[in-house]
Amino acid sequence: MLTALARYFRFDQRHTTFRNELIGGATTFLTMAYIIIVNPKVLEAAGIPLGPSMVATILTAFYGTMMMGVYARRPFAIAPYMGENAFIAFTVVQVLGYSWQTALGAIFIGGVLFTIVSVIGVRTWLAKAIPESLKISFAVGIGLFLAFIGLNETGMVTLGTPGAPVHVGDFGDASVLLAIVGFLLMSLLLIRKVLGALLISIVAITIISFITGVAEPPERIVSLPPDLSPILLQLDIGAAFTWGFFSVILTVLVMDFVDTTGTLLGLAYKAGFVDEHGHLPDIGKPMLCDSSATIVASLLGTTTAGVFIESATGIQAGARSGLASVVTALLFMAALFFSPFLTAVPGQAYGPALIVVGLLMLPPIARLDFGDLSESIPAFAVILLMSFTYNLGIGITAGFVTYPIVKLFAGKVRQVPAGMWVLGGLSLLFYIFYPY
Repeated sequence: MLTALARYFRFDQRHTTFRNELIGGATTFLTMAYIIIVNPKVLEAAGIPLGPSMVATILTAFYGTMMMGVYARRPFAIAPYMGENAFIAFTVVQVLGYSWQTALGAIFIGGVLFTIVSVIGVRTWLAKAIPESLKISFAVGIGLFLAFIGLNETGMVTLGTPGAPVHVGDFGDASVLLAIVGFLLMSLLLIRKVLGALLISIVAITIISFITGVAEPPERIVSLPPDLSPILLQLDIGAAFTWGFFSVILTVLVMDFVDTTGTLLGLAYKAGFVDEHGHLPDIGKPMLCDSSATIVASLLGTTTAGVFIESATGIQAGARSGLASVVTALLFMAALFFSPFLTAVPGQAYGPALIVVGLLMLPPIARLDFGDLSESIPAFAVILLMSFTYNLGIGITAGFVTYPIVKLFAGKVRQVPAGMWVLGGLSLLFYIFYPY
């Protein structure tokens, strides 16, 4: 059986082992387990009940990640997106005044449209039109974005004043000190090439946090999952089919496309999956996984799902095949019953992993041609805006808009593939209709 699994997941081609895949899958799960509680907390602001929302989050992650593992055979985890959930909760529901049921209807429509363009190959065509300089910028930008999230989660960086948006955290605080210890421990283990360095460090800092009282240990480890029925199949598709809701559907569609495509390509660079042309072979399969996961998410009662940048931690831990995703998916399913323990993993434990992975995603920038400003300016716009707007979608769309414009100004318009003009136009619509 193990031989059959190794053959199915192409261990020989991916140069991996069962141990690498198990550790990688577990590392990815622990790094992104926060979504189990954070996504429901955000959507609670839209009126979606917390308990059922947690179940919907877990089931969506299980479906999407399992499909990614078994069908696409890639070590990329899928779950409801941060950013899209805030857009639905705070903009669509609280500002625009729509119900969460109508908002989920828009998610469903966006997911269906996304699946159609994935099946007929349009999405693959568009992805292949993205120049290598932008693909490199996606990887680097995601790395810096992850590092910034890690700094914030650990308290090393905090919100500042209007004149200085960020501020150094309190390095005398015990949780911050533990995060620094975690970062140093991960660094040491990585330098010594210890397998599972990130996972070992996350578990170690979590245990130390519980023992020292820096973090509250869970009151219980096992619990039955809440009832899903209050939000299951409660989406209102008909109400979303109105002209006034067009901007919402467009925003959902474009955010989903740019986030998933950019993240997918960035992770592919990190894992070494891209070919000599900078393309991810069989990219249509992982694209179909995340688009179908969005449909499932709306039916279950949660928001847009897609590939998670935290998958980079599992890749760094050695994951190279879909078996890692299967492991991550099974751990999500187990979380239905172990959520009190898993959600107790503190930021000072998993935050340093995000910082370390941010560093490890920087090397592709060496391949960027800084001597050609028509390539480096759009790439810089992506990296800059990904990091400083705290929004992957803003950064990626900025690259899609600026690339053809800069090439036009540089007299190199023939270097712009047809698909880039389409992506530039869609991104421009995104900026026009985005509810700032």
